[in-house]
Amino acid sequence: MTGKRNTKQLSSSSLMTLMLGVSIIATVPASAEAPADITEITVSATKNPVEAFSTPSSVSVVSKDEIDDLMASNISDVFASVPGLIFDGGPRRNGQTPAIRGMAGEGVVVLFDGVRQSFLSGHDGRFFIEPDLLKSAEVVRGGGSSLYGSGAVGGVISLNTVDAADLLQEGSNAGYRLSGGYQDVNEEWLYGATVFGRSGDGKFDTVASLSFRNSDDIALGDGNSLQADDSIASGIVKASYQVTDALKLSGSWLGYRNDAVEPNNGLGNNTGDLMEKDIVSDTFRTGLDFNPESNLVNFAFVGYVNKANVKESDLDSDRVINRDVETVGVSFDNRSRFEFSQNSNFTLTYGGEYYRDEQAGTDTATPDGTRGGVPDATAKTLGLFIQGELVADTALGEIILIPGVRYDKFKNSAVGVDVETSEGKTSPKFAASWSPVDEFMIFGSYSEAFRAPSYNEIFADDLHFVIPLGPGVEAPNFFIPNADLRPERSKTWEFGAGVDFTDLFSTGDRFTFKGAYFNSDVTDLIDLEVNFEFSLPCFVPGMPGTCNAGTSRNINTGRAELKGFELEGMYDSEWFRLMASYSSVDGKDKDTGDYVGILSPNRIYMSGEVKMPSLDSRLGARMNIASRFDKVNDPADERPGYETLDLFLVWQPDEAFKGLRVDLGVDNVFDTEAQTVFAGVVDPGRNMKARISWTGSF
Repeated sequence: MTGKRNTKQLSSSSLMTLMLGVSIIATVPASAEAPADITEITVSATKNPVEAFSTPSSVSVVSKDEIDDLMASNISDVFASVPGLIFDGGPRRNGQTPAIRGMAGEGVVVLFDGVRQSFLSGHDGRFFIEPDLLKSAEVVRGGGSSLYGSGAVGGVISLNTVDAADLLQEGSNAGYRLSGGYQDVNEEWLYGATVFGRSGDGKFDTVASLSFRNSDDIALGDGNSLQADDSIASGIVKASYQVTDALKLSGSWLGYRNDAVEPNNGLGNNTGDLMEKDIVSDTFRTGLDFNPESNLVNFAFVGYVNKANVKESDLDSDRVINRDVETVGVSFDNRSRFEFSQNSNFTLTYGGEYYRDEQAGTDTATPDGTRGGVPDATAKTLGLFIQGELVADTALGEIILIPGVRYDKFKNSAVGVDVETSEGKTSPKFAASWSPVDEFMIFGSYSEAFRAPSYNEIFADDLHFVIPLGPGVEAPNFFIPNADLRPERSKTWEFGAGVDFTDLFSTGDRFTFKGAYFNSDVTDLIDLEVNFEFSLPCFVPGMPGTCNAGTSRNINTGRAELKGFELEGMYDSEWFRLMASYSSVDGKDKDTGDYVGILSPNRIYMSGEVKMPSLDSRLGARMNIASRFDKVNDPADERPGYETLDLFLVWQPDEAFKGLRVDLGVDNVFDTEAQTVFAGVVDPGRNMKARISWTGSF
């Protein structure tokens, strides 16, 4: 965890914009018809399908409709509206890594259809998936180790891919979708084709999709460009079969290929020699769901293999470096439901998972072919959890109580290292909510979470960097292992409230608003310690020994406090849809007072659209407002506030051209020079976007 940033007060113009948004909500005209169902369901928050609003935690669900409206080019685009989540590392898709509530890297669990994505590198990316394949994306903010074990200190990001049912037209059992698009900020072209179908009895369904993206350098808001060249192919094959009324089997393959050319350090500005990156990722998943007519059994099992490989070839030399990570795992859970009375019920969810991560690294520039900082190592984790969920309607209103606990046992070993590390960790959580009336709820929670030290941190070895000292003299700095690393641990309190109204201004409309304050104490932070101790041979030729510039190792450094606010609101009616979110996070070292964590400015996100049924269209705008960021340890890292505006238009004819969809948009309309995170580079500039798709039936 490294020290970075946050912010001051919003400008008066920003507050005026927010007040304008509130006034628009208060003057929405009445409508005779109800809008489409907009209930957002989350599975990740409790491992049970529940309405996101009613969960006593901070969870956001991005629907397929919102993903389509965003015309997302990469995964960071998908989460534009989610508070408390930012993507660090700059605009290049291969450098983007998520941070939730100031925690990044191994502090965030990433799942594709329930499959852990363990590949993690500072400049090679983490989301090897095509946004157009998603039907929803969930973000659970706050400690989630009671369900997900190691890594869920900041939270969980869960991506769910499309099924045939998400694409089939009404009354059809088979169909296709063709799509194409372009955005000019990086001259990116998109082409895609999907086929899908189900059997007449509905027992079998399948979907297969293939898409391509080709993009060039990124035009930035300050007039400069960022070197980036991507050629991406993505695909999915997915099928399920309802064997009996109780038993369902499923399987899928999710693939990603990217041939990219960019600087050897994909983060930040154009620095370093250009490298050609070959990224290959394959996720194989099989699932079993067994749900007989019994309140005691609702069983789910997932088995998976995930392989990710990044090979980097130096265009100016013969050097080739490689990182290969394979994850093999299984997870299972069961839900037993009990009805205590007509007004109360209890759900017991219990299960576990086992997964093994295996890494291999190579470098043609080293004598033995090993890669510095990428040890050949294996991590094994076994976790078991149990969670209760009591829902009771009382005279004082509805009460929900959710206690849970998980135990994890993890081991790390490395090739050529005699020491094997092993440790266990227990992660409890308790959450509760009270709704005195249907339209209002308050909630609170306490959770303990942890992040086990990775094999990269424990067994870091070989060359870290080289310092040139003069003609023919270089001082290398070497990684050294640290088998005594302890897990990072957090204790988090969270309190919040929400309102949920229907038929507020017109028949069938809905207004929801939910906010929370959180405070996390994080201990045993893991950070890299670089010890510059030049040896005498560096300065005295002929001295015995070799010239070196000291060592680097990962250590547990201290304690931190992370705290902040998050707010989300939405209004939807037949004629309007409005969304808004606000987030603020602050992090300090409790011993030194220095800022720590991947912090960000206080940020307001607003979007609004006008629905025009007579024209089969929707017209909308999005605005991001960020305050000045001055929570930094070095004044040179301060960043000014910014305001950006996006516009979009969607046309979906209902009759003569049914199945056609045309999207047009302009991101960052005023070409604002915005810098959302500290990456040494500003965000992309004005971006003209267009996409067309055709969905038909066989």
